[in-house]
Amino acid sequence: MIKTKNKIKLKTNQNHINVDVVIMGGVGFTYFDSEDDFEFIEPTPQPIDTGFGKVIANICEIKEKTVAIISRHAGIVKHIPPHKINYLANMKAAWMLGANYVISTNSVGTMKGHKIGSFFIPSDFIDFTKLRISTFYNEDAIHVDMTEPYCNTIRKNMSDTLKSFDIEHSEGIYICTEGPRFETKAEINMMKQFGDVIGMTGVPEVILAKELEMCYASICTVTNDACGLSTGKLTTTEVIDTLKFNNENLYKVLIDVISKIPDAQECDCVNSIMHAQM
Repeated sequence: MIKTKNKIKLKTNQNHINVDVVIMGGVGFTYFDSEDDFEFIEPTPQPIDTGFGKVIANICEIKEKTVAIISRHAGIVKHIPPHKINYLANMKAAWMLGANYVISTNSVGTMKGHKIGSFFIPSDFIDFTKLRISTFYNEDAIHVDMTEPYCNTIRKNMSDTLKSFDIEHSEGIYICTEGPRFETKAEINMMKQFGDVIGMTGVPEVILAKELEMCYASICTVTNDACGLSTGKLTTTEVIDTLKFNNENLYKVLIDVISKIPDAQECDCVNSIMHAQM
């Protein structure tokens, strides 16, 4: 992999666009609903050929930042389930767009009684996926350090914004499973000893971002109690209803966080590969 970021030619009134921030949108997140807070540079979605597959990015302006929204579940015909998402293509597209920052939105189930509808900021993760390719370096001996997998600059901005808006949130360990099924009660009873929330899309995104030396952080919506921790059966309807109800707060937080992101990386994320090669 080369470290110099590329500007790609897009079908807009500008010859080239260099994106400041990429949002990896979760379920139902393909654009912002509030037209007061953004405007599209070009309403036609922009295809990006990454070498790992084609990715569609919606380019918009938010608080004087150029932002690309990549919806990880948006397929040409239907919803893409977590285990079928092309994580390599999505993250390579973010890199090709020249973005230094990636903000991921995710839905999670709580294993520790977090309030449904509150937000969760991962500080670390545990990977229980099984079949996903989680590196760009299949042929090289690159051992990227994951002591701090999530960018502290973005995480602090998120926490400060949520506090300023008096929106309930917490931080902790995110556990990622393969999906697409929900977990068993036995699995949740085991995993809650190690982590706080559980989801299906946060890994390998966070690892791939680190390999590309991009700042990456996630803001998760707590949509449900994990399997076996509530009285009824867990359904996708429950998840989607909570996400829709919480979208206004999510948009408000993201817009504020984006406005505070520095132009240049000021953290050690930019040096992730420096000492990773054997």
